[in-house]
Amino acid sequence: MIEHTLHSLSQFLPEIVIVITLCVIIVADLVTKKDRNITGYLFLGGLVVSGFLVLQQIGLNELFFYDMVVVDPFAVYFKVMIVLTGILITFFSLQSRELADYRSRIGEFYMLLSGMILGMMLMVSSTNILMMYLAFELTSISSYVLVGFTKKIPISAEASMKYIVYGSVSSGVMLYGLSLLIGLTGGTDIFVVNEALSAGVSNPLILNISILMILVGMGFKIAVVPFHFWAPDVYEGAPISIAAILAVASKIAAFGLLLRFFTVSFSDPNGMLGEGIWQMIEGVQWTWIVSTMAALAMIVGNLTALKQDNIKRMLAYSSIAHAGYLLMGVVMLAEEGIASIMIYLFIYIFMNLGAFYVAMLFSNKLETESIEQYKGLGFRAPLESVGMTIFLIALTGIPPTGGFVAKLYIFGAAVSGGWFWLVAIAGITTVISLFYYIRVVRNLFFYRPSKETSPISFSIGAKVFLFVLLIPTILLGIYFEPLLSFAKESVQMFGM
Repeated sequence: MIEHTLHSLSQFLPEIVIVITLCVIIVADLVTKKDRNITGYLFLGGLVVSGFLVLQQIGLNELFFYDMVVVDPFAVYFKVMIVLTGILITFFSLQSRELADYRSRIGEFYMLLSGMILGMMLMVSSTNILMMYLAFELTSISSYVLVGFTKKIPISAEASMKYIVYGSVSSGVMLYGLSLLIGLTGGTDIFVVNEALSAGVSNPLILNISILMILVGMGFKIAVVPFHFWAPDVYEGAPISIAAILAVASKIAAFGLLLRFFTVSFSDPNGMLGEGIWQMIEGVQWTWIVSTMAALAMIVGNLTALKQDNIKRMLAYSSIAHAGYLLMGVVMLAEEGIASIMIYLFIYIFMNLGAFYVAMLFSNKLETESIEQYKGLGFRAPLESVGMTIFLIALTGIPPTGGFVAKLYIFGAAVSGGWFWLVAIAGITTVISLFYYIRVVRNLFFYRPSKETSPISFSIGAKVFLFVLLIPTILLGIYFEPLLSFAKESVQMFGM
């Protein structure tokens, strides 16, 4: 037993580093001056070390901790994305004006962020239902508090309360669905669940009710219709850096959990190479349910975003629409669909965080999140405005940006599965999205600022970080072969 535990710990080093970082941040917050960003740099250092250790796991494919957690190419790919997002969000937070007003509690902020990253890493690598749920809750509880971190602002406290209420209900429904599945199959290991379902179940009705409840919890996490109501209010009330991590890292972890859970639990030996795995579940056409959710997310997200004036609310509805595009790959859980989701998520990191970052820079200087107040900013802050334009073009999916490649592969996966009507809806809603994205660009460049206004300057560090997000957004639209190869090699899950 000791040998197994020691071996497991040796494969758990990235997560251990995050736990140690969390503890160090707590101690540092007690002994250092509150007016410094020491805890932020400690968190950044911990993430860099953890990311290096994750990269050392490339090529591994084994279970540990008594088959509760796995290190395989699929988990490594998602952990790379989570750590990368965490590093970028730390730079966000170090420059945030909102958080500067709460410097006396900034150690708590990074401590909670550490817990959130740890939960996400466990979400994408767990193979036991109970471990999956614990990781899900660790992520959720940390995010509930972080959303309301700027508690002196009424809208922030309101957003946190709404998030807790919606999140608690959805988590409860998901837990009940998981308990039904465990009772039906007699196991908590997803491989045991697969064996039990392959042998046949005596009560298909209970199985389908269980799947529906589990989809409620996971649908809430990825903010897909009809479980999206929390997202706009939460994004608007949360600090921009937290809204950004909810829009990106939370989706990455949720899709990683969803893909592994359904692919392993409900697959047959040939499912990954054929039409996917949904055909194993009898009684309900789950492909039609999931495709309908995807279509509704694209329609509702894009149409509602048209009338938003707050940049964070607009990006929230945009995020809902992108969840719909990503869900197209879930409709057919075959290798091509999963690989397209993984490619989309990696590119999504840079283009979505980029839009949030420029919004934060403008908010720091103008103290507003209103798109109407962006009029003339293209002349006052030309570099940042051009950056925002490129990020919005990428989110629309226009070449030669990475967003075009992301949508090309997700649409291609749906076409290869015969979901032409879904691709048609995705194409139409993509055109609709251009209208609200271009509205921001219009305000930036098609209005002259008044003579009383002066140019807005940003620090060299802010400009450098802007290019850190811009370069991959453009480069991945021109040269994406390494990402494509990495994603296709990482589709492999343990036991599949």
